[in-house]
Amino acid sequence: MMKALICGVSGQDGAYLAQLLLSKGYKVFGASRDAQMCSFANLKLLGINEKIKKVSLAINDFRSVLQAIQQVEPDEIYNLAGQSSVGLSFEQPVETLESISIGVLNLLEAIRFSKRDIKFYNAGSSEVFGDTNGIAATEKTPFHPQSPYAVAKASAHWIVANYRDAYGIFACTGILFNHESPLRPHRFVTRKIVSTACRIATGSGEKLKLGNISIARDWGWAPEYVEAMWRILQRDNPDDFVVATGTSRKLEEFISLTFEAFKLNWRDFVETDPSLLRPSDILEGSGNPAKAQRDLGWEATYGLEDVVQMMVDAETARSKGAERLDQLAPKKTV
Repeated sequence: MMKALICGVSGQDGAYLAQLLLSKGYKVFGASRDAQMCSFANLKLLGINEKIKKVSLAINDFRSVLQAIQQVEPDEIYNLAGQSSVGLSFEQPVETLESISIGVLNLLEAIRFSKRDIKFYNAGSSEVFGDTNGIAATEKTPFHPQSPYAVAKASAHWIVANYRDAYGIFACTGILFNHESPLRPHRFVTRKIVSTACRIATGSGEKLKLGNISIARDWGWAPEYVEAMWRILQRDNPDDFVVATGTSRKLEEFISLTFEAFKLNWRDFVETDPSLLRPSDILEGSGNPAKAQRDLGWEATYGLEDVVQMMVDAETARSKGAERLDQLAPKKTV
């Protein structure tokens, strides 16, 4: 039985990846800073919490990382840990840099020290490219990070490449563009939009306050993106891949589709709040997934309309008391 260690198992991607690996017969270990205290709410929403072996791991502490690897003896390590909010990184730049770049360094150094044949996946981010100016980014597009989060992800990317080249470690980075789901925390703008619209539809009387809604992003469906992560580690040779839908859409479209799902006109409920504008922001992010399609056989099948509808369905189910989301079947809107 293959064993996988997922760092950041309590997050959106970690939970969906754990679900996928369990379906493939893996023994899955989920790492958290304090496995005894973490609620693992997302694992419970997917109905898999009891199937995951929990491990306490402080990613900024090399000894903690090494101890966890020696304890689990994994075949694969998926690093999805670290501060994950671009907006929050402007307020917490040190924690962001340390949890992402130092965390990756500790994991790779622990793999090297253990001398075990472990395949390593690192969660990269499209934020490293900065504004793509309408040109879909590929694996060869130069980095131009515009936030502390993006700087940290760029650093982690090159740490992975260095350990792959210098020490022959099977280490890869998936450069994922935006991917959403009902498991997103409320601090993420997509979940904020959907949850607020749901409350407005039930008569809350509130307004949805947002920053710049003219930005454009390449949005996909998170459960599909974790499939790409797994496929990256199934290859014979390590490599880095852009994972995206190939289509960029404005945040205004996301808002409009969400309110339309509740039969509401978004313009009646959305207000601009200058305090929510970031010190610097990417106007447009777009990815070219051609390499992933060619070498991994992976292609996104859900577009923005699908993502919005599935998030709305889940939010509605939650508002009616649903305690699990694993039984909500993915659907196509077109």
